[in-house]
Amino acid sequence: MHFASDNTAPVPPQVLEALIAANHGYAMPYGADALMGEVRDRIRHAFEAPEAEIYLVATGTAANALSLACLCPPWATVFCHRNAHIEEDECGAPEFYTGGAKLTLIDTPHARLTPGKLEKAISFTGRGGVHNVQRGVVSLTNATEAGTVYSAGEVAALCTVAKGYGLPVHMDGARFANALVRAGCTPAEMTWKAGVDVLSFGGTKNGLMGVEAVVLFDPSRAWEFELRRKRGAHLFSKHRYLSAQMAAYLRDDLWLKLAARANAAATRLSEGLAALPGARLLHPSEANSVFAEWPRAGHRRAQKAGAQYYLWPMDQTLTGPDDAPLSARMVCSWSTTDEDVDAFLRLVKGKTTERA
Repeated sequence: MHFASDNTAPVPPQVLEALIAANHGYAMPYGADALMGEVRDRIRHAFEAPEAEIYLVATGTAANALSLACLCPPWATVFCHRNAHIEEDECGAPEFYTGGAKLTLIDTPHARLTPGKLEKAISFTGRGGVHNVQRGVVSLTNATEAGTVYSAGEVAALCTVAKGYGLPVHMDGARFANALVRAGCTPAEMTWKAGVDVLSFGGTKNGLMGVEAVVLFDPSRAWEFELRRKRGAHLFSKHRYLSAQMAAYLRDDLWLKLAARANAAATRLSEGLAALPGARLLHPSEANSVFAEWPRAGHRRAQKAGAQYYLWPMDQTLTGPDDAPLSARMVCSWSTTDEDVDAFLRLVKGKTTERA
């Protein structure tokens, strides 16, 4: 019953086998390995983007921060949701790597930006000329931090607003595969065809040991990204071990299969919770995350039995009345089983009058 995050899950055997295979013999460093060529070809094919440039880094924070640094000068701002990962969970890395660019936070339901709110925020920015921070870049998170998903049409509508002001668009795709499986569109339709300029293409949260790809649909930005990656200490010497993971991820659509498993587990969990007395979903469960609340007694039973998940927000406590609702975040991974979900639901259901 491990629902703390999808990054707590093990690595699929196909990835470990690829790492073992990559460990034989010698390979050129710094991304000049043959496996990186395979990664580049497979991503270009999957995204129908033959001219795209692709680079690997080890963390999502690096992927996002370095991407934004290429798109936003220090005197400008990144328009994003109030609950975007770049705002809540990256310790100021986007501001650091851009040299001080501000984040302009937009508050909309279920962590999904709307064209109207985005347009209002952009139009209000820079009104005082040199005295104000300037318009920089729009960053979208798909899947969102609330477990919701932008459709390809919704991405296109937001990109239309951004392009109307001459702004580039970055997509934080730490859970891009989960969003894509849910949306039922192609990678191209979700990204460059909709107007996205740079994608942080996640791997770690979907089963990899530790690698993310940055996909630059505009190759003119490639050299700057290479320099920023090196200067930012994110260019790996033994790069083949990053390449091996990403190559295995892309072979035989493993990345989509892993995401489909995680999404299916989350659907089972969300439907099960929604059916329990005293429980309700806080956001639509569209990818592999579930946000819900239920009576405190159910939380006590689950956590006493060893279930791992976060009370959300984290300042809640298990001390207090049994019937008082507490909210939580649960994330399913590729390795979450039906048995895991059903055991958790039985614990939550229990007897609501039980005392700790």
